[in-house]
Amino acid sequence: MHTQRKWVVILCWLTVVFEGFDLVALGASIPTLLDTKHAGIDPAGATYVATISLVGVGIGAALIGPISDRFGRRLPLITCVAVFSVFTLLFPLMPNVAMMGILRLLAGLGLGGCMPVAVTAMQEAASSNGKAHSSTLTMTGYHVGAVAASLLALLVGRQWEWLFYAGGLLGVLAVPLMWAKLPETSPVAAASKTAGAPAHKVRIGSLLRRPYLRITLGLWVAAFMGLMLVYGLNTWLPQLMRGAGYNIADSLGLLLVLNVGAIAGLLVGGRVADLRGVKGTTMFWFAAAAVLLAVLSIKMENQLVLNGVVFVTGFFVFCAQVLVYGFVGYLYPRHIVASGMGFVSAVGRLGAIAGPWITGLLVVAGIAYPFSFYVFAAAALLGVAAVAVIPKVKRGAPFVPDEPSLGTSKPAGIA
Repeated sequence: MHTQRKWVVILCWLTVVFEGFDLVALGASIPTLLDTKHAGIDPAGATYVATISLVGVGIGAALIGPISDRFGRRLPLITCVAVFSVFTLLFPLMPNVAMMGILRLLAGLGLGGCMPVAVTAMQEAASSNGKAHSSTLTMTGYHVGAVAASLLALLVGRQWEWLFYAGGLLGVLAVPLMWAKLPETSPVAAASKTAGAPAHKVRIGSLLRRPYLRITLGLWVAAFMGLMLVYGLNTWLPQLMRGAGYNIADSLGLLLVLNVGAIAGLLVGGRVADLRGVKGTTMFWFAAAAVLLAVLSIKMENQLVLNGVVFVTGFFVFCAQVLVYGFVGYLYPRHIVASGMGFVSAVGRLGAIAGPWITGLLVVAGIAYPFSFYVFAAAALLGVAAVAVIPKVKRGAPFVPDEPSLGTSKPAGIA
């Protein structure tokens, strides 16, 4: 059992690395693509390619949950990695912008399915009181992937194709390893396979009916606000700080400081949530993020103080969003937990699109600094309000038995 859990941790963490790597790979490639006019791409085409990628990720996240709940975690996760890898390898070979967009959409479908299933599997492999930490630990892979892609982008320079070849090849190599070593973590799927029973039918409508409606809506709003902050800051922070009068080198350095703070927050926040309670910790993390984002609207002359504020902002902002995933394993029964995770992730992706878009509108209007930070702070406060309506988790509570009456029974882990 210990060996199996080790492989779940390693392989699920690796699949989340792909998402961080892919996001930075595309962002790092766009300037060169525009400079060289590869395949006739222009700014509008680059926006199309980048946006349709996120659309694919959102659709993939929504679709994978019911599939994973019905057929288990192992095969859907391996399939998602394979789909993402193949279409990522093919992306640099596309002759025009339309085909580039189609390949990015298809790759996004696979990529979007990786994170929800990986986090769900990690929660199932964790102890009954360790689900929040398992979520945050998994998501450190996102930032490791982002750093790896950044370093590779510096090495390959204008040879942008190698970013996608490397990402795709890593996934292709991971598939046979996952096939050989990744165990099934879903007890529902394992029990069905052992008993020879048909796969459990998943009813998505259960997420939007009592007693889960309040849980679902709270999680969806919190995830939307959380990813709005994450993507808005990661996309526009350097430009926002330039608008505040900081030089370009310092502005780029602040993005690195922000993500280092994120890794620290993920390593700490999950353990605090499991020990002190997921609901209270998540509300505190969102509230602290709101205060710190408002503070960033104030011009700071001391570079050390500025770096410190940005580091602590990353510590709270990124972890607050991931802690939302920590609720899922506690509050949904096993037969719909991956569906719950998938739809939380999918709705969050809408925030990932909205954050950069809203900030971009403020940049175009010339009022991004300081008003973007006020918008971000307001989003974090809405995250607090969303989490407040979610029932409190009872630590160590068992899951509700998987029975047809689940649609009207009390959710697991609710005090």
